[in-house]
Amino acid sequence: MASPTAAKINVGDKAPDFTLSTQTGTSVSLKDYLGEKAIVLYFYPKDDTPGCTTEACAFRDSYEVFKHAGAEVLGISSDSVAAHQKFSTKYHLPFILLSDPRGVARKLFGVPPTFGLLPGRVTYVIDKEGIVRHIFSSQFAVEKHIEEALNTLKAAK
Repeated sequence: MASPTAAKINVGDKAPDFTLSTQTGTSVSLKDYLGEKAIVLYFYPKDDTPGCTTEACAFRDSYEVFKHAGAEVLGISSDSVAAHQKFSTKYHLPFILLSDPRGVARKLFGVPPTFGLLPGRVTYVIDKEGIVRHIFSSQFAVEKHIEEALNTLKAAK
């Protein structure tokens, strides 16, 4: 019997669309970016925790490089809009954080939990046409998510 957490997305698959609230309370859909730019979509466990802060700040510090490569960065966790607003402001994050309190996007992508307990940390690089070009999953090698995503974007040029 299939798992209720949904099918796992693989490289070459069309990324599933979703609509979630940003840290400012506006709604964003993945389809809003299709045809415009690539997306670096990263799922992370929780705002303002050591690993997640390191990862978010590494994405922040490389944000201009991502933009130059034609990509937008979107971070997703189950934290509230208010928590995302506080986290984004505290660390001057220039990219969008999306609130997924019911785990809708996490289920659509089939992001696995770590040790069966923690929400997984997975980064997807999605091209302009909405096709998943790279997936990197590591709960602990947080800065490698940025390196993997940038290498994929550079290789696609």
